[in-house]
Amino acid sequence: MKAVTWQGKRNVEVKEMPDPVIQEPTDAIIKVTSSAICGSDLHLYEVMTPFMEKDDIFGHEPMGIVQEVGSQVKNIKVGDRVVVPFNIACGSCANCIRGLTTQCETTQVKEMSRGAAMFGYTKLYGHVPGGQAEYLRVPHADFMAKKVPEGPPDERFLYLSDVLPTAWQAVKYANVPENNTVAVIGLGPIGEMSTRIARYQGAERIIGIDLVPERLERAAAHGVEVIDVREFEGDQQALAQAVRDKLGGHDPESVIEAVGMEAHGSPNVKAIQHLTGMLPDKAAQKVFTTAGLDRMFALHSAIEMVGRGGTLSIVGVYAGQADPISMDALFDKQIQVRMG
Repeated sequence: MKAVTWQGKRNVEVKEMPDPVIQEPTDAIIKVTSSAICGSDLHLYEVMTPFMEKDDIFGHEPMGIVQEVGSQVKNIKVGDRVVVPFNIACGSCANCIRGLTTQCETTQVKEMSRGAAMFGYTKLYGHVPGGQAEYLRVPHADFMAKKVPEGPPDERFLYLSDVLPTAWQAVKYANVPENNTVAVIGLGPIGEMSTRIARYQGAERIIGIDLVPERLERAAAHGVEVIDVREFEGDQQALAQAVRDKLGGHDPESVIEAVGMEAHGSPNVKAIQHLTGMLPDKAAQKVFTTAGLDRMFALHSAIEMVGRGGTLSIVGVYAGQADPISMDALFDKQIQVRMG
């Protein structure tokens, strides 16, 4: 089969790879009809390269047609059209029953002290071949492969693999009071969809913050009050004040941080990440897992911005082990923080 593969830092290639096969009786094989490209894939392109190996297959947002099922698979059959979530979970362990499928006890990558395995996402998350390929092996297929109707085009369902549930969780975690305000930092796919879900769930005012003109225009067209972060030149206090000014001197009760560890506005840390990536893999892995730093502009801005007694929902991906964070501000402002 053809697949999108990692060949080195900033080097991605479509090449022939072996077709996947049934390995466990709970597996299924799907022929991939669509696979989205996640913003998180950019981390693999550069920052997380120490955990990649040549010919690793990208992709964790696929859907397709079932081609083969293991002997214990009962809920789907050959020919069914399915969407596959990005994280791999059994559906029956204690954490899955609690709704914490990203912490599945069956697929946790314990040797790396990580949560549930993910498709196409480095040694840290199980080294499982991903879905930017013609075929994909789906473990725990009875739980993982979500059947969808025939007929409508793939784009009606593909966002169920990651973008929509991730954005929905971001809004749920933000605990937005009905008829109240939420600020969303980052208007990429997750942030943009979070603004729409927040509106659907009853938020009265939504402040959207980004630096890409097209994103700002798109969000504004859907009723979001937008702020261009480029106007503040890395000044978190000024950015927070701009949000406050829009709200008549009040802080937002809820803030969603949908940017993560590669935020603009952190040039020094960007340089450190680049230098770490130049180390031999074993040394770089050690630095990454013991002293790694993220670019924190978005997160620090969120802490500065959220109102006292409010809630901060962090859905941007972070991986640093030595990130500086203002515990004083979080404590003093009595902030609730949810993430994952």
